[in-house]
Amino acid sequence: LSREHRTRRLYAVKILKKEVIVQKVKILMYSFQTPLYLCFVMEFANGGEIFFHLQQNRIFSEERSMFYGAEIVLALGYLHEECIVYRDMKLENLLLDKDGHIKIADFGLCKEDISYGDRTRTFCGTPEYLAPEVLEDNDYGRSVDWWGVGVVMYEMLSGRLPFYSKDHEKLFELILTGSIKFPSKLSIEARHLVGSLLVKNPNERLGGGPDDAKDVMAHPFFASVDWEKLYRKEIPPPFKPDVTSDTDTSYFDKVFFLIFRFLTVFALLYFSLNSLSDC
Repeated sequence: LSREHRTRRLYAVKILKKEVIVQKVKILMYSFQTPLYLCFVMEFANGGEIFFHLQQNRIFSEERSMFYGAEIVLALGYLHEECIVYRDMKLENLLLDKDGHIKIADFGLCKEDISYGDRTRTFCGTPEYLAPEVLEDNDYGRSVDWWGVGVVMYEMLSGRLPFYSKDHEKLFELILTGSIKFPSKLSIEARHLVGSLLVKNPNERLGGGPDDAKDVMAHPFFASVDWEKLYRKEIPPPFKPDVTSDTDTSYFDKVFFLIFRFLTVFALLYFSLNSLSDC
């Protein structure tokens, strides 16, 4: 608790050890600020969003979906081992690097110190990807991430969301009570995987038990995956982005990069003016 000298108002002060932040924040390279913006500098995955690629292809083959799904499972398994629940699984947060490997982005909704059996209750996430237990305002655990994987897998395999309505109330009702309709061309293994991940009871959901990612990895849909080779990135991705250089942004929205360039120029101008005023 601290009191500001000028106004005499009381404020709560949160204190974090620098060494802890340095250990945990591995994706933040640099940061700076302007009068209007806080800017964080992170790794650039110039293969683009999975969302972009799915729009271009309409659906992915089961082979391609299996590869991306398997890398997502490994990534979530690692986060859960570190007692982190991700809570924002969606296509827009899944990026490809220049070689075609998956990278999970945007950790703003993560919750730390959640292991098997631990619970939290914050209502957060993207509406179409919210698990039933979140909508019911119940305490929930890391199983919400496996629901998100189920939604993502369904999207990649079918080209659409398993539950959708423009009206959020109707959408939430579908998530809570609706059944899943599968495309007729999907294999039995693919249907069973998605159906097992989209079980409404988190305790019965695939991955919802103490073995977490190991149960998902053992599913027949992933039977052909060599998990050790996948972990070491020794399996060639089914799609390699056609990028010509490290600065190639062709897989990203051009409007986004116009805004980014404007902010970059603005930041450089701001720092230049500040440097002149200090002389």
